[in-house]
Amino acid sequence: MEWLSEAVDYGVIGLLIFLSILVVAVSIERGMFYRGLKILDFPDIKSLELALTGKLSIVASVASNAPYLGLLGTVLSIMLTFYKIGSNGAMDPTKIMTGLALALKSTAAGLVVALVAVVLYNALLRKVKVMMLSWEITHG
Repeated sequence: MEWLSEAVDYGVIGLLIFLSILVVAVSIERGMFYRGLKILDFPDIKSLELALTGKLSIVASVASNAPYLGLLGTVLSIMLTFYKIGSNGAMDPTKIMTGLALALKSTAAGLVVALVAVVLYNALLRKVKVMMLSWEITHG
């Protein structure tokens, strides 16, 4: 049963680390794309908007789903803790509390990933709005 506990911990935390790397990579790519983009080359605002908002849904999806992934890891870890309590009979309260406290690390990691993703998403979205307004100002 110990392997299942480690699989839940490493699986959820590993997936959250991957998602955080993905968010940072997409944000860097979008930032570099925005920096090199010439908004005057676009004939209309809709084609500009399509180009600017590409891949932003990835960042938004991670921001909205990372807490749920962390919560899933916590729920699974708590279930494993209760299973250990049930199979071992009476346990030391210290071990129970330690197991429950360690189960919360998945939720904390999910919240950290979500907070970073939300900040990056808002920064990118602000840049999109500024660039679209600049296009509208120059095209009257």
